[in-house]
Amino acid sequence: MSNVVNAERSLVEEIRAASRSMARDWGFMGGRFAGMDLSPSAVHALIEMESGDISAKDLSLRLRLEKSSISRMLRKLVESGDVCEGPGEHDSRIKLLSLTPAGRRRVSAIHAHARAQVADALSRLRPGQHRTVLDGLQLYSKALRDGHGARAGSSAVEVVPGYQPGLIARITQMHALACARDAGCTQRLESAVAAGAAEFCDRLDSPQNGIWTAVQGGDIVGSVAIDGDDPGAAVAHLRWFIVDDGVRGRGVGRKLLARALDFADKRGFSETRVRTCSGSPASRHLYESHGFIFVEERPGAPWGHDVIEQRFARRRP
Repeated sequence: MSNVVNAERSLVEEIRAASRSMARDWGFMGGRFAGMDLSPSAVHALIEMESGDISAKDLSLRLRLEKSSISRMLRKLVESGDVCEGPGEHDSRIKLLSLTPAGRRRVSAIHAHARAQVADALSRLRPGQHRTVLDGLQLYSKALRDGHGARAGSSAVEVVPGYQPGLIARITQMHALACARDAGCTQRLESAVAAGAAEFCDRLDSPQNGIWTAVQGGDIVGSVAIDGDDPGAAVAHLRWFIVDDGVRGRGVGRKLLARALDFADKRGFSETRVRTCSGSPASRHLYESHGFIFVEERPGAPWGHDVIEQRFARRRP
């Protein structure tokens, strides 16, 4: 029995390694994804719009992205001249999205790049292996899709305090993927998040520091931390607050934030501060609903790309 279990574990790890390798080879980790200076989500959005008019809501469901992420991405695509908006045929309140001529040319280039990439890979296989690749990908994709639907409806999310195995890597991954999707971040952000999270976790023995993770089915799907090691300031810093796209809209961020602020209040901090990037009304509303007040914003390029940095502060009740 143990040999069977070990064999299954080995297979799982091999599939995970292959999946990571494909993600890197496809360009999901940064660089020119699909031959374009676009995020993976923007490339997929353009392809979905190729078949005709589609609403932002339908696009959000197809791509499994929250409304605020879709809004930011679409705003950039409209500004770049690839996408245009128009009123719905039966309801003028609904904005339908479609490709402009420039957008269609861009999608054609995306298809050409992808076809060439697939053809090159297939040319390196032996005769008879091509169909094996297709069958395997289709089976695996369906299994992942079915599992996603099951998890979305049934698996509860639990907020767990303290360090969890794999936490530093998962925090880094969630930030890197979110930033690549929304702003096209580079490797510099990933390195900075990994280094900062690792350094902070080495200081978790301090009673002024705490970290919490949201866990679903054994997987880490969110995180938040309170860094209280600011000498003499009596100020807590909220850090690494992020939620995976798969559980957004289910109150996970609210639960994490409440736990972190409760910790800060009980430790006697007079103020809690947080720095973030502009562009997410939902995030700002979440902060303000927990007593944070907008303090300032200013342009910056901390990871090699231009952003508007915002600072919020909350006084202890």
